[in-house]
Amino acid sequence: MDWVRRAAELRQWSRSGVRAPHKPLLLLYALGRFQRDGEGALVYSAVEDDLKRLLAEYGPSGPTTPAYPFHHLVSDGVWEVRSDRGPGSPGTGIRELRATRAAGRLAPDLRAALRREPDLLGRMARAVLDANFPPSLHPDLCEAVGLALEPLEVEQFSGTRRQQRDRRMRELVLTAYEYRCAFCGYDGRIGAVPVGLEAAHVRWWAFGGPDEVDNGLCLCSLHHKLFDKGVLGVGEGHRIVVSQQFVGHSDAARAHVLSLSGRPIVGPQPGARPVAAAHRTWHATQVFHGEPRPAGTGPSSAAV
Repeated sequence: MDWVRRAAELRQWSRSGVRAPHKPLLLLYALGRFQRDGEGALVYSAVEDDLKRLLAEYGPSGPTTPAYPFHHLVSDGVWEVRSDRGPGSPGTGIRELRATRAAGRLAPDLRAALRREPDLLGRMARAVLDANFPPSLHPDLCEAVGLALEPLEVEQFSGTRRQQRDRRMRELVLTAYEYRCAFCGYDGRIGAVPVGLEAAHVRWWAFGGPDEVDNGLCLCSLHHKLFDKGVLGVGEGHRIVVSQQFVGHSDAARAHVLSLSGRPIVGPQPGARPVAAAHRTWHATQVFHGEPRPAGTGPSSAAV
């Protein structure tokens, strides 16, 4: 059984690039729990709040429920559910999952394989991360689900639907933006080497985002993380938008985040293609959280 491929290719509802990370997040959570205790089942009512937080932080905006992956992940062959009624899930109803003390855990064959092959858990986790989330979020996600992974290069899978990333993407994007963060203008170097500058995909590579300049932004490390977490985005007229859900009262939060609302992005240089509207729209609907703040606004006076 190729468990790594199975983890990379979890069946998910998909339409026009819409993200549905419910199953990947549950599998990562289950792998983290297995790494810690090996056998313990996850009782739905006990882990529901944890899974809700993961979906709220790493899923698209909008109401959602962890009951969906708890039931449907069984169909991928990596998960099993039992309840007071016996083997099998009672369905996707939250009340039913709670009332029947439904509990899930990794499938028996997978648990046996993980015990035989010490490195399999890490390879599966990296496959899930690479197939569903940008690299900037991988460390935070591992911490959130309790996974301890070795800092190895993400494995590429021959024969899957995705091709290898274009290694030239970073240089092309940083050159287009003249080695300055498109949000704050930061342009630090050590000698001739840029430091703290990264090429961000607007539409994530895992969701069909091309390795092209019009799908990229040169961002400093801080703003790259905030962009991928949905705090920052690019709106109409290539102006920066800041989520109303972001809260920060310090001078640093005002200077580095809140004050960006409504500013035009820095770059790209003449002749380079700006971010394509289709990619901006994907990020706005699939990554950006909530509604944007009005331009030039910070914390309300009552909260300061």
